[in-house]
Amino acid sequence: MMRAVIFDLDGTLLDTLEDLKDSLNVVLDKKHLPERTLEEVRQFVGNGIHNLIERAVPEGTSGEVVEQIFLDFRKHYLAHCQDKTCAYPGIPELLEELERRGVSMAIVSNKADAAVKELAKTYFPKVKVAIGEREGIARKPAPDSVFEAMRLLGAAGGETLYVGDSDVDIATAENAGLPCVSVTWGFRKEEFLRSLNPAYVIHQPGELLELLD
Repeated sequence: MMRAVIFDLDGTLLDTLEDLKDSLNVVLDKKHLPERTLEEVRQFVGNGIHNLIERAVPEGTSGEVVEQIFLDFRKHYLAHCQDKTCAYPGIPELLEELERRGVSMAIVSNKADAAVKELAKTYFPKVKVAIGEREGIARKPAPDSVFEAMRLLGAAGGETLYVGDSDVDIATAENAGLPCVSVTWGFRKEEFLRSLNPAYVIHQPGELLELLD
């Protein structure tokens, strides 16, 4: 029986894409660089903010400019990460039911740790463990943040599910030795996710409950 669930954040619990795009385009415009579309940003996210910036800037952009855009983005996004962001339909109800059943929950993300904790506190206050990208812990797909979440939850591998929406999440779960539940409402297409052979694929949040027994 599964006693713990570790969730990815962006594309899994929260639809954050519009705020990510808006912050990205503010800082790109500040440097007189071309803005990016929502679909472009959808493909860029998943490997942390720095990789988002590296993918968004034109080829040949200097490292110094990339670092300045990165710093500007972190500052702007932290102040605007709740402008348009919202929980996916069915997610609040899912988390309430998991709590009712006594299932421990954690959030693990490649988003900056401060933003992860702020968003978790605002949208999912009953999820007490929220871990983002920070110094001293390798970001996903390394399993370090997942292992840290399991330690804080007191959860063993055989009783823990990992839930995410991307190829990074599938690799993270594999590296942590956990079954991955891939969700189809996030930032990647179902066909692409299935090609990577996750343990499960679900189309609605409530379907996760069927996998706990």
